[in-house]
Amino acid sequence: MFSKIMVAPFLLPLALVAADVVVSVSGVASDQGEIGCALFREAVGFPLDATRASQIWVKAKAGEVECRFAQLSPGAYAVSVVHDMNKNRKTDTGFMGRPKENWGVTNNVRPKLRAPNFEEARFAVREGETVRQEVKLGQ
Repeated sequence: MFSKIMVAPFLLPLALVAADVVVSVSGVASDQGEIGCALFREAVGFPLDATRASQIWVKAKAGEVECRFAQLSPGAYAVSVVHDMNKNRKTDTGFMGRPKENWGVTNNVRPKLRAPNFEEARFAVREGETVRQEVKLGQ
């Protein structure tokens, strides 16, 4: 019994530090393809180059899907989302780098003549909390 009492106080702080981010993605046009959610901890690569981001891929479902990132450290994050119609797990782009597939970012930032930047899409994650973000897909 003594050992159980000694272990429990050490485990409690670990549980409080980790946080989750749940991203509700709306505007999914069809069941075709996958929805890719990329969680960025810094501006490098945001929003289209997810090689340095944590990625989650879920089957597309017309209407809304959800991506969950678990066990995160506190800090600033931003999420970019793409409806990958052809399942190549990247954002296909066309003229001047403009995405061909529906996309969105946290805070639903949609500049007209440029890509959104990390600072515009960033949000804070604090110890032990579950942060909910909504991203609306569009062209």
